[in-house]
Amino acid sequence: MTEEEVAALEERLAEAEAEVERLQTTAADREARAAQLGETLAQAKTELASRDEALAALRDDLSAAQAEVAAACSEADELRASLRSAAEKYRQAVLASRAEVPPDLVSGETVEEVDRQLEAALHMVAQLRSHLESQAQAQRVPTGAPARRALDLAALSPTEKISFGLIQRK
Repeated sequence: MTEEEVAALEERLAEAEAEVERLQTTAADREARAAQLGETLAQAKTELASRDEALAALRDDLSAAQAEVAAACSEADELRASLRSAAEKYRQAVLASRAEVPPDLVSGETVEEVDRQLEAALHMVAQLRSHLESQAQAQRVPTGAPARRALDLAALSPTEKISFGLIQRK
C-alpha cells in the first residue's frame, strides 16, 4: 500500500469518524428531545387525569343540581296547585259573604286576582244599583190622591156632556 492509499484511507477514516461523531451528536440531541417529549407527555397525562377528575366532579355536581331543580319544580307545582285551591276557597267565602255580587264576575287563580275582580264587581254592582235607583226615582208616583183638575169638556161626546151637566145640577 502506498502512501497515497494510506493517506486516502486515513482521510476516509477521519471523514467516517467525523460522520460518527456527527451521528452521535444527532443521536444525543434526539435522545434529549425524546426525553423532553417523554416528560411533556407525562405532564400532559397527569394534567389529563386531573382534568378527567375535575370533569367527573363537575358531572356529579351537575347531576346533583339537576336533581335539586327537579325537586324544586315539583315543589313549585304543588305550591301552585295549593295556591289555586286556596284562592278558590277564598273566592267561595267572599261570594258567600257578598250575595249581591254575581259569581260569574269573580274569578282568579290567586287571592290578589280574586280581590281585584271582587273590587271591580262591587264597583259594577254599585253603579247598577245607583242607575236602577235613579230610574226608579224618575218613575215614582207621589203617594196620595192626585190634584183635582177641571174636566176637559172638549173631549166629551154630546151625550156625555148632557150627563155631566145633569149630574152637576143635582
